[in-house]
Amino acid sequence: MLFKRNETPDETFPVTRTDAEWRAALSPEAFRVLRQHGTERPGTSPLNDEKRPGTFLCAGCATPLFDAGAKFESGTGWPSFFAPIDGAVAEKSDRSFFMTRTEVHCARCGGHLGHVFPDGPRPTGLRYCMNGVSLAFQPAEG
Repeated sequence: MLFKRNETPDETFPVTRTDAEWRAALSPEAFRVLRQHGTERPGTSPLNDEKRPGTFLCAGCATPLFDAGAKFESGTGWPSFFAPIDGAVAEKSDRSFFMTRTEVHCARCGGHLGHVFPDGPRPTGLRYCMNGVSLAFQPAEG
């Protein structure tokens, strides 16, 4: 389940694991970001440079989240997309760090992916700014 330390879970998801199971399945950095709402340092993800056709998946549960055709260079240092795959992500208000943002998490496992901002390109005008460690890339076949 997705929750901040010392907080009661407010949502359940189709894929649930104990903290021990998540720690065994994820790298320490992926666990910190996906399960503890961390943020990776900008410019550190190899997925920033990923340009091939394919699909970006949740690193926690392999749910397809973003089509590579929705990826764009935002200049922020994190992989950015203008739209997710329908139904793949969910959003909630994030009031941490003395500001209000919209958190994006995997709709299947609740893993923290990043945030969405209203300064993206057409056609949506949105920028889904994702932590690369929260994602895996599956190249298109062929």
